[in-house]
Amino acid sequence: MEEEREERGEFGELLIYTFSGFLGGLVLGTVLDWKGFQMNAVGQWAVRTLAGEGESLLEGLYALRRRFQARVGSMAEAYGWGKFLGMGIPWGIDAGSRMLGMDIYGVEGFYIAYFYAMSDQIGAAVSGALFLRREERTWWAAIKRYLHHPVMLTGLCVILIVPVGLLALRLGGFSPTTQVRTALETIGANLCWLPPLMGWLWEKKKGD
Repeated sequence: MEEEREERGEFGELLIYTFSGFLGGLVLGTVLDWKGFQMNAVGQWAVRTLAGEGESLLEGLYALRRRFQARVGSMAEAYGWGKFLGMGIPWGIDAGSRMLGMDIYGVEGFYIAYFYAMSDQIGAAVSGALFLRREERTWWAAIKRYLHHPVMLTGLCVILIVPVGLLALRLGGFSPTTQVRTALETIGANLCWLPPLMGWLWEKKKGD
């Protein structure tokens, strides 16, 4: 019971981290546009990282804090580690796409925002699955629990739905030609706040 009380509210804490990243991305985008760096590649990297993955830095620190406190591993900790470890993937995809001459502002570049917004979520999904596998000892039992866990199931749905929305947005004529538009596109795609929200509601229900 004491352990449950300690862990209660973990996903609520992760939820706060997501909106901190959103704010950081918008503020940085506004400043860069004001300074005349509307389409600067390094600026876009920084804005997308903050807006799409800023929470992952804080979630990585959260997971480290849990580890240093020598607490029993939890789903929230595994979720935080997965997001932290997955955040570097879009940097390579972005740089490689630019070097290959891809039109990152056109329809074909929709996947850039997707990976900035979702690579950490994909990492969290993998890390969460591995955590459940360790607990359940078989993949079949882990998959069954995965599909009944509100956080993991919501995360899986988000991973599959977001690219459809981004592609539709680009087909509709949207292009991230300013840093603020870059931030807004990434924030719109970054539905990573939904899984922690479901986790917070789930923890709240268990605590009532």
